[in-house]
Amino acid sequence: MQGEKFLTAEQLLLTTLVVKLAVMAALATMLVRYRRFRHILIFERRAWPDRLAFALSLGIPLAAGVAARLLLQYDAADLTLEGSFLAGLIAGPYAGATVGAIVGVGPLGNREFIALPFAVGCGFAGGGLRELCPKEAIWHFSPFVFTSLPRRAWQMLRSFQMDWQVVLLLAPIALELLRQGLGARWSDPHRLFYLRPSSPWMMIVVLLATVLAVATPIKIWNNARIEHRLQEQEKLLLAARIEALANQINPHFLFNTLASISSLVRTQPETARMLIIKLSGMLRRLMRSTDHFVTLREELESIDEYLDIEVVRFGPQLKVDKQIGAGTLDVIVPSMILQPLVENSIKHGLERKVGEGRITIKTALRDGHAIIEVHDDGLGMTEERLEQALGGGIGLSNVNERLRTIYGAGCQLKLQSVPGVGTCASVEIPELTVPERVTA
Repeated sequence: MQGEKFLTAEQLLLTTLVVKLAVMAALATMLVRYRRFRHILIFERRAWPDRLAFALSLGIPLAAGVAARLLLQYDAADLTLEGSFLAGLIAGPYAGATVGAIVGVGPLGNREFIALPFAVGCGFAGGGLRELCPKEAIWHFSPFVFTSLPRRAWQMLRSFQMDWQVVLLLAPIALELLRQGLGARWSDPHRLFYLRPSSPWMMIVVLLATVLAVATPIKIWNNARIEHRLQEQEKLLLAARIEALANQINPHFLFNTLASISSLVRTQPETARMLIIKLSGMLRRLMRSTDHFVTLREELESIDEYLDIEVVRFGPQLKVDKQIGAGTLDVIVPSMILQPLVENSIKHGLERKVGEGRITIKTALRDGHAIIEVHDDGLGMTEERLEQALGGGIGLSNVNERLRTIYGAGCQLKLQSVPGVGTCASVEIPELTVPERVTA
């Protein structure tokens, strides 16, 4: 081999060990990209199909590495010990033994008869250790235990308590020493592949490489587990925040409607009675609904019930127009997103206006987004009052906060108003239709 002309035996062994670690890191990184494999890592309770999938996902690439060693003399690709032990440590003794059997069969054709029982034994050793030690201790395993090994060993002796990090460190070292012993015992003829160190110093390097080849995938896979947990926590936090905002808007709407009814109880008792009946119908529908997202069709039906109440209050002076764009009725929107906009138009635009007032609800699809607008031809508002309405009141500020929470900072409520002409409240949200419906 040409490499032997330029490298000493120690240099060649060091190069092989470095490439070996790189191969293991690349394999771990490649596997964790697959969703099924990540699922197996994340959940500790694994069914047999999951364990088998894990064993095959790890065992087949490792068997290919053994074949590369046998056919191409590429020693760095042989990760029999590390892969079998790792499979048992992560997925249990039977998964470890399965991986050991997969990688140990190939060397039999090269008359390496010890390879198969040794690989299966490494799988069982990893699986047995998994059954004994706490599962989180496995995911916290780090080769840097080397730096504190004397202190940890002394604490174990003093307290008579097991330090599982030390045990996890010593296990692959013991297996590597066993492989070295078996390989040296049956080196003529060759019955077990092993990397032969030329000095005690190189033996330490080989042992360290074995530990790193086990610890590196664990570190990579644990990072994926931590990332998944953070994502789940973010989802739960988002759902809780949306829930809190939704619970805030319902009492706000109720208090305002009850205030309207109280003003009519003495002067128009029959009208107040009718409003109470309509309000009870609305509340009954709200209590039946547990979704934080509804179709625009459902949201418009809710607005119709609310407007029925307002029309009773204002009489024929309140006119409502709807200009609903084609294809928008099945768009998913946050529930109770329109009612505060309509209420704002009535309260700030039409309530103090003399004569007829008109509210227009427009929807349209544009560039993958749903545009929802609520116009009124009321008194309008100054810039100062617009800021107060958006930041000071519960209704509009709640809508704005919900939009930002659900869709990001780029999505927010926009208000435009011209004094004496009217106000327009507009919302632009990503288009999401019924087949893609989501809930918080």
